[in-house]
Amino acid sequence: MRRCAVVVLVAAALAACSSDPDPSSAGPAESDPAASVPATPDAPAPDATTDPTDDPATDGVGQPEGFTTIRALITEPDGEVCEVCLWLADDPTERGRGLMGVTDLGDAAGMAFRFDEATSGSFYMFQTPSPLSIAWFAPDGTHVGSADMEPCLDTPAGDCPLYSPGAEYDLAIEVFDGGLESLGLVAGSSVELITGSEAERCPLAS
Repeated sequence: MRRCAVVVLVAAALAACSSDPDPSSAGPAESDPAASVPATPDAPAPDATTDPTDDPATDGVGQPEGFTTIRALITEPDGEVCEVCLWLADDPTERGRGLMGVTDLGDAAGMAFRFDEATSGSFYMFQTPSPLSIAWFAPDGTHVGSADMEPCLDTPAGDCPLYSPGAEYDLAIEVFDGGLESLGLVAGSSVELITGSEAERCPLAS
């Protein structure tokens, strides 16, 4: 097993929106709001009453704050296994804030959005100035889709493009644009979050 190479990209500002079919979610206006999982709020996507940019925790943050990290094993299509450390967003509030305002991932390779149950919701890029790449993984850990997501800055939240794998998933991993391949997060790969590895910070590289 090896440590996956992490490509460091410079980003002016980074924000991501993600949400799941939690009753508190308020995705872009659709007939079924729970069907949309915004790419940074999952506790709520911006709507007429709630705007995540009003949260001081998302204003000008360098590295993610208020999150723990978790280690993940990535099995690449050729069977090679490597380990990465990711920021972890695993409740509606954390998934709602995601990478908003973040310009530096620190020692982490990206952020894992873990859901308690499988979902088919979508992500969007409302008020996200830097493009991101995302990969989705099914409950058995297998890769079910990926996308490059473009910023949606001057458009109402409900008009932002939605990104979805078109299949159920319970894990999504966001990285800086173009970073999926270097981590092996491609078609044919699988991911396992390591139970018991949650920590305040990523372990120091050996």
